[in-house]
Amino acid sequence: MNGVSKTIAHIVVLAAIILLVHLLYALWILPEVSVLQVIAKDTGDLLPRNFFVIVKDLEQEICIILFLWGLYLMGEKFYETSSQAYLFDVDLLKDIQGDDVDANSTLASLEALPKDIKNAPLVRTIASALRRYIITGSVQNASESISPALEAMMVKSEAELAVVKYVAWAIPSIGFLGTVRGIGMAMSDAKTAVAGNIGPMTESLGTAFNSTFVALLASVVIMLLLSFLQRSQDEQLVQVQEYCEKYLIERISVTKQSSF
Repeated sequence: MNGVSKTIAHIVVLAAIILLVHLLYALWILPEVSVLQVIAKDTGDLLPRNFFVIVKDLEQEICIILFLWGLYLMGEKFYETSSQAYLFDVDLLKDIQGDDVDANSTLASLEALPKDIKNAPLVRTIASALRRYIITGSVQNASESISPALEAMMVKSEAELAVVKYVAWAIPSIGFLGTVRGIGMAMSDAKTAVAGNIGPMTESLGTAFNSTFVALLASVVIMLLLSFLQRSQDEQLVQVQEYCEKYLIERISVTKQSSF
């Protein structure tokens, strides 16, 4: 899947999440809150602090939408990384054995692989190093081509995580907006509270604290998963380098030495 197709898919998934969460609010959460508000008004009690009351406001809905979208984006990257892990257990360079280096045949076999495998970071790095070796005939040049390929992979990984990092930043920011809104509403109800009716002010403060609570909870989970994802991608870079050193550079070095 190319970059444009992937972006379109992400937007479609975001739209689907928005629709599903909004339907969940319209058909379940908000009706339950309305019932609780009627009961509280009839009994003179404050709203109970349960799940429906905590997540009832717009800021919490937005945080939940961003949270689910962030989970999808990270799940996609986790799947992409894990689905290529088996390549590190496969000898893709079996043609480079003994005293002969059939680099052209090996490169041709790599380019004949299915598209999803050929686009894997490991295969792209090996192909780049092989091309450099075929052109220059130098083991050192082939080895030096690995580092730029790894750096390009690192930059690409960081770019792909930009949206996830934005989501991780946006969730607590939305929660803070809810906090500011709730405190502002509470201040506007101060005169009513002074007169003896603290219900509206308490409910407004509840909006402020609930939005902060939901946003921080979602942010903690997102940041934890993001750290796992970044570690997984870093480990993949290390594995690519070790694979290239073991299966490519060492073999062509030994063969090159034996040819003299």
